[in-house]
Amino acid sequence: MRLIVGLGNPGARYAGNRHNIGFLAVEAIARQHRASPFRHRFQGEAAEVVLGTERAILLKPSTFMNESGRAVSEAQRFYKIPLADVIVLHDELDLAPAKLRVKRGGGNAGHNGLRSITAQCGNDYRRVRLGIGHPGDKALVHAYVLNDFGKAELPWVEDLCRAVADHAALLAAGEDASFQNKVHLAMAGRGWDDVKTLGARN
Repeated sequence: MRLIVGLGNPGARYAGNRHNIGFLAVEAIARQHRASPFRHRFQGEAAEVVLGTERAILLKPSTFMNESGRAVSEAQRFYKIPLADVIVLHDELDLAPAKLRVKRGGGNAGHNGLRSITAQCGNDYRRVRLGIGHPGDKALVHAYVLNDFGKAELPWVEDLCRAVADHAALLAAGEDASFQNKVHLAMAGRGWDDVKTLGARN
């Protein structure tokens, strides 16, 4: 059993925010793999899905981002899922738009959702870092992540979430390098291998 968590803030006000790309990716996995309907559980919304040979719980915390660990720890305890089998999908300022990296453990780079999960559960979980780019000035970060993706950004956001969903079975199987490579190839094939300018193709 895997616990696959998408990070975001709850409610319609935040639905299109850059900070919510984790929610968008988990929702894409649910659609692609015909998950059960999301239900209110574990201080969040949870659905069950089969990814290849692995069963997984998809979780979108209903707490705000900085309390995400409460929902994750509750679901983890209920299903007795080892921390190594917890996978968190989240926005990453330090990656260019449309890029993806997978890593286990490491620092939280100021991300409040990761900080909360680490405080509640420990640090040795897997992170799928979904690049959203950086506004260029630290003072602009808060407004940047809490603003919606621009119209010109939506195509790569949708393609990235679709690629994550298409290859989610590799992620669930622990084949992180293969998953990452497949997503990169898919994004390159769709013309998103060199997105230098936020919100626009190059």
